[in-house]
Amino acid sequence: MKKAEQDRRTLLSQTVYLGTVGLLFVLPLVGGAYLGLWLDERASDYSVYWTIVMMVIGLVLGAINVYLFIRE
Repeated sequence: MKKAEQDRRTLLSQTVYLGTVGLLFVLPLVGGAYLGLWLDERASDYSVYWTIVMMVIGLVLGAINVYLFIRE
């Protein structure tokens, strides 16, 4: 019983956990968007090809990050 009471998560620890999960998902997505925008600016024609590709890659990497973090 005492161990269960000690292992119970507080509101603050749950908030920090959810914030970490959010950052693990959002940061690769935003980083991919900026990298894709930078690559698109270097292209001769106006396109959003690299932006979309890098956002999808960031989305996949973010999902993998969240999965690995939750699995621990």
